[in-house]
Amino acid sequence: MQTEAFERSLRAYVRRQPFQAFTVELTSGTRFQVLHPEALAFNGGLAVYIAPDGTPSLFDHESVSQLMGNADAPSAQAP
Repeated sequence: MQTEAFERSLRAYVRRQPFQAFTVELTSGTRFQVLHPEALAFNGGLAVYIAPDGTPSLFDHESVSQLMGNADAPSAQAP
């Protein structure tokens, strides 16, 4: 995924109102859900997501195969 598309897509997902969880799928096949918009930071094609249990997931634009909205996932609202 190109850097610009990666950041534009992440920005669109984290700015949805109300926030809805979404899934990041890596080229390795690994998937994880972003459950809260403030638990994700990204810049320059690099991102980190901190899961509720404190586990970090570091990924970059080249390692992402797709970003998917979760129609059935629980939503989290920013405070």
